[in-house]
Amino acid sequence: MNFADVAVSLVKVIVVGLALGAGLPAVFALGLRALSAGTVVPAADGDPAGVRVERSPAMTLAAAACFAVVGIAVVAGIAWIVSGGH
Repeated sequence: MNFADVAVSLVKVIVVGLALGAGLPAVFALGLRALSAGTVVPAADGDPAGVRVERSPAMTLAAAACFAVVGIAVVAGIAWIVSGGH
């Protein structure tokens, strides 16, 4: 193996590691952030327990998409391990 082959292999390992290692938790965190975005609406009587957040449908859809990507990756990983691909 020459240096170029080693460098290409190293880059592939780093990309997959970032995508599946740190990438999935980052996508999940983006989904949580999208889900928490919204306008805080206080209760009419001023009761702190009645505070609610009005979420934008677009942000809710973005959060669902992030969670779907993470869920699909988890299911695909489990299926790959169960199928003997490990």
